[in-house]
Amino acid sequence: MSDGEPAVRRRPKDRKAQIARASADAFGSQGYHAVSMEDIAARVGITPAALYRHSSSKYDLFRDAVLGLGQMLVDTTAFVDDAGDDDPAMTLRALTSALVDATITNRAAGGLYRWEARYLNEHDRVVLVHQLKVVNERMQRPLLKLRPKLTTSQAWTLSSAALTVIGSITDHSNQLAVGEIRSVLCTMTADVLAAELPAGRRSGSHPAPLVVGAEAGMYEHVLYESVRLFYDNGYRNTSMEDIASAVGIQASGLYRSFPGKADILALAYRRAADRHSSDTADALARTSDPEEALDDVIDEYLGRVMEWPDLPYVYYTERHNVPESDLRVLETIEHSTMDAWARLVTAARPEMKIGAARYAVGAALALTVDFRRLFARESGPESVATIRRLMEVTLLGRPVKHRR
Repeated sequence: MSDGEPAVRRRPKDRKAQIARASADAFGSQGYHAVSMEDIAARVGITPAALYRHSSSKYDLFRDAVLGLGQMLVDTTAFVDDAGDDDPAMTLRALTSALVDATITNRAAGGLYRWEARYLNEHDRVVLVHQLKVVNERMQRPLLKLRPKLTTSQAWTLSSAALTVIGSITDHSNQLAVGEIRSVLCTMTADVLAAELPAGRRSGSHPAPLVVGAEAGMYEHVLYESVRLFYDNGYRNTSMEDIASAVGIQASGLYRSFPGKADILALAYRRAADRHSSDTADALARTSDPEEALDDVIDEYLGRVMEWPDLPYVYYTERHNVPESDLRVLETIEHSTMDAWARLVTAARPEMKIGAARYAVGAALALTVDFRRLFARESGPESVATIRRLMEVTLLGRPVKHRR
């Protein structure tokens, strides 16, 4: 090339992979609706026009990102199909380790299939469901060899719960060395897969889901109907007019009390965070025994979940729509409450460090977020007892000793 001639810019050979990674990270951190083609192009370092030459729409990039993650899980577990039946324990450990490593590597984007898959069209959602079914069945194969007395339903519950535990690191940003993350995830997953599920309901009962009507007052009615609509339709697909209609008032009346739906979402979040914090403080005040206190906080938390089962899912999926000032307050409350739980775990398990305990708490709470995926909407006490047992073994490696 002679002096003065312009350099020829060549397209990187891995441009497609760069776009895929940037898309997954963007959708994973900001959610589907908040991301634009311009955002993704900027992450890759190209113009939007260049990005459109690779993909015709944001949805195409989103679909490829979600299904790409699902296919990654399928590919990561493919070795199970060729594994023999001689050592199912070794196969299950290898499977867990492979899934943990893949999730750690893709932590920034890994929450996509957990939180944003609802925006896939029907055909693509079927593909994702099939991918996750393949992974679940591969986990159940060695599990049933080790535990042949498990029913099909129990095996599905345990494999799904194990995937929730592994995927829980995409729900929070707690820092820990990679080796420690791998160790705590593998241990919790093994504990969950070995859990003896309760045969019947525990003594005592959890409240039925609340149904809040106009008689409770407009404030409570608006919070209740908003969360229900956010769960059913998504925050972006719910308007103030939709909320007003559900409450039975004019939109103008709703705007007089609430500036916008982001403010309603923030109020619902603050309500949940404050109650969780208060319930934890009350349990700690009742006893100095860490395991008994942990028993209490699990009960209190599950009671809240059963009263308002839509809220945990909405709480995790829509948090990027909460105003920044409200989010900072919420994060302060959350960190404080999770630390209180983590300190109870380390008091009951002196061998566990506080950083690992925070990951255990995150995994236990993730099980409640996925409750509606693991069980039907109208779940009975047996389902609650099962979630409770899974939370116990995630936090303690075994069921809690205290029973009242």
